[in-house]
Amino acid sequence: MNTRASLQCNSNPLNIIDLDFITPQPNQDSELLELLHFIPGLKEILMLRQVHALEHATVWLLSQPRASRLPFPSSNFQVDNESLGGLSTEQGFFLYGDVNISDLRRAVTNGLQRLKNGEWDLAVHPRCGTNVSAEMLLTAGLALGMHFIMPRGIIEQLVGLGIAATTAAELAPNVGALAQRYLTTSVPFNLSIESITITRDMWGREAHFVKVQWQ
Repeated sequence: MNTRASLQCNSNPLNIIDLDFITPQPNQDSELLELLHFIPGLKEILMLRQVHALEHATVWLLSQPRASRLPFPSSNFQVDNESLGGLSTEQGFFLYGDVNISDLRRAVTNGLQRLKNGEWDLAVHPRCGTNVSAEMLLTAGLALGMHFIMPRGIIEQLVGLGIAATTAAELAPNVGALAQRYLTTSVPFNLSIESITITRDMWGREAHFVKVQWQ
């Protein structure tokens, strides 16, 4: 998912809902793949979710001040670096922005290890496109609901639309964070880093590509 947008994370967006009873297990994706191996594209989907988490962790760590990168800070990710963005694929992820390849390699390595060691919130990023999708779906759903609830007058309908949009904007960050945590990302227990190269994406934009492999 694309992580280009505004970054503000002064607190954990998941604090209002405690769903930590779903604890990631190291073998969960391997066992699922073995059980459902007959489903076409399942491995690619599972790999994409893991790559997505690693992309987010890398962007988080690269956004920290250079002086604090060794060791990387372990909590309170409050520094914004809007010049950084990422795009995940089932083979790895593109990292956009001005970044030193040594810093990138260090961030990827540390991000992978820290995710595996239990810092799962690194997989959730407020600039992820999942949040945008969540807001669009919420707005559409709430707007439809308000259309049927509110009187049919133009003024009343506009008021209902405004209420729907405002409510969706308030709910989207938390709903998007939950969607990331349990749907669009997964702890990369099965990933190893194969290479990091400077390349161009499908649109011709220059980027670093972090290639991974399933293990």
